[in-house]
Amino acid sequence: MAKETLTFTDLNHLVEHLRSRKKNTLIFAHNGTGKTRLSMAFKEAGKKGGKDKRDTLYFNAFTEDLFTWDNDLYHDVERGLVFNRESHFFDGLDGADMENRIRPFLQRYADFDFSINYEKARVSFKREVKTVKKPTKKQPEPVETTKIVDNIKVSRGEENIFIWCFFLAVAQMAIDGHENYQWVKYLYIDDPISSLDDNNAIAVASHLAQLLKNQNNIDAIISTHHGLFFNVMHNELKRAEKYYMCKGRKEEEIQLMDTRDTPFFHHVSLMQSLQKAATTGELYTYHFNILRNILEKTAAFHGFNDFRDCIKRSKDDVDGIIHARMINILSHGNYSLFEPVEMQEENKEHFRRILKDFTDTYRFNQDLFQETETEEI
Repeated sequence: MAKETLTFTDLNHLVEHLRSRKKNTLIFAHNGTGKTRLSMAFKEAGKKGGKDKRDTLYFNAFTEDLFTWDNDLYHDVERGLVFNRESHFFDGLDGADMENRIRPFLQRYADFDFSINYEKARVSFKREVKTVKKPTKKQPEPVETTKIVDNIKVSRGEENIFIWCFFLAVAQMAIDGHENYQWVKYLYIDDPISSLDDNNAIAVASHLAQLLKNQNNIDAIISTHHGLFFNVMHNELKRAEKYYMCKGRKEEEIQLMDTRDTPFFHHVSLMQSLQKAATTGELYTYHFNILRNILEKTAAFHGFNDFRDCIKRSKDDVDGIIHARMINILSHGNYSLFEPVEMQEENKEHFRRILKDFTDTYRFNQDLFQETETEEI
C-alpha cells in the first residue's frame, strides 16, 4: 500500500493538524527543516487565551539555553550550572524535592551526583573518586580509598544529560498529575540526544518510551534528526503516529510522510523521494545533497573509506571522477539542501544515471518506490 504524504501550507497548519490528532506523534526530520520552529509554534498555539495560559511542556534548544555553565573564573572554586528562574519552566519546583526526583533518572546515564541551591538558582556537581595506594613493606596489599570531589567541571555531554534528566523529572510530575503541573496537556520534545553516543541514544529513547507508554494523561510530540533514536522510539511506541518531515516545493510548505507500521529507516524515505523525483523529472539541486548522504552511509556500512567507492564507474569515466566531482560540487557551495532550485537537463541525466547504477548495485525493495498518495491539507 502506498504511503500517504500530507502537505501543509505552513508550520501553523501543521501545528493545527498535530493538535487535532490527540495521539503520541514521532517526527523524523533533518536539521534545517524547521523542527525547532515547529516546537515553538506548537508551544505558542497553546497560549491562546492569555499571557499566562499555556498547555505545552517542551524540551528543545531553548530549554537547554535556560542553563548556563559558570566556571567561577575569579575564585576557580564554585563551578556549577546556573538556571534562569525567570522561565515558567521552573515555576513549580519550590518544595518539589527535585534532587530526589532527578537522581533516579540521572543514575541511569552518569556516575556523578549534584545538589541544587534554589536561592542562587545554581547546580553544583560532585563525583566519587577512588584511588589505590601502592603496596609497601608495612602494607603489602594495595589499599583502595574513596573521596568525594566537590564543584567538579562536568563534560558538555554530561551537562546535556543532566538537563535532560531535569526535564524528565518535571515531565514525570506532569504525567503524575502534580498540582503544579496540571496545566500540561502536551509534551513536545525536540532532539533530546545532542552530544550523546549511540549507547546513550538507545538508552534515552527506551527510557522515554517507557515513560510515555505507561500513561494516558498527556499527548507527546517527539521530533529528531537522529535516525537511531527515531528507530528505537518507532519500535517502542507501537500506537504512535510516525512521520518523515521535509520541506515542500513552495515557500513555507511542509510535508509529512506517513511511515506506517513498517520499521522506519530514514534512508528509505530519502530513497523514495529520490526515485520519485527522478521519475517525474522534478529534480532540484538539493537532491544531489540527499544522494551524497545516502552514498556516504552506504560506504560506511560496507567498509569503504569514501562515498566515491559506491559510484559505478562507466567506460568513459573509469576513475569515477566525473560523477564524484558533480556530487561534490552540487551538494556544497551555494546549493542549499532545501532550496528549490531546479537542475539543468544535463545534470538531471547524470543524476538519474548515478541513482540507477547505485540501486542496481545495492538493491532496495521495489515495492517501496510506488507512487505516493498526496493529500492536500
